[in-house]
Amino acid sequence: MRVGDYLLLYWRMQVAARWIPPESRVLDIGCHQGELLKLLDAKIAPSVGLDPLYRANTDSKRHLFFAQKFQESLPFANNSFDVIVLLATIEHIHEKSVIASEARRLLNPGGRVVITVPAPLVDRILSILLALRIVDGMSLEEHHGFSPDDLTDIFMREGFRLKSRRRFQLGLNNLYIFERL
Repeated sequence: MRVGDYLLLYWRMQVAARWIPPESRVLDIGCHQGELLKLLDAKIAPSVGLDPLYRANTDSKRHLFFAQKFQESLPFANNSFDVIVLLATIEHIHEKSVIASEARRLLNPGGRVVITVPAPLVDRILSILLALRIVDGMSLEEHHGFSPDDLTDIFMREGFRLKSRRRFQLGLNNLYIFERL
């Protein structure tokens, strides 16, 4: 990752962190190298990060990290988490309804799903930044034309309500907060 990638990641983490209550048990899907859980560290309960690109290390004694993709029927008990986070991740996963369904199973009632997802225009901007070597643009080929506007229906069908939605990063990124009913 280049400096530009880290700046964008840090900005996303700061926006998302405001929606994670203290002492929450968090599942960070697409955690990269665990940056969000490490940032929140003592503020949250011991938590879990998943990412196929995760490189095993011993930086965190409180949190568990797994080098794996999101999959249906994750090996966690029902109601295991207070918050599930997907920062710039959901656009990479083809079956978004499976995420919503699994989130419903894994979250406590009233639990939150915190999602950031780029606007479709971002792919074109990132291709320019990539050419200028300002960013590495992680896995851009996996975006497959996803529209963030589809998220509300996907999560509402699975028993969530939209608690908040707003744009940030100059309107190029979207924050969605869904609450399990």
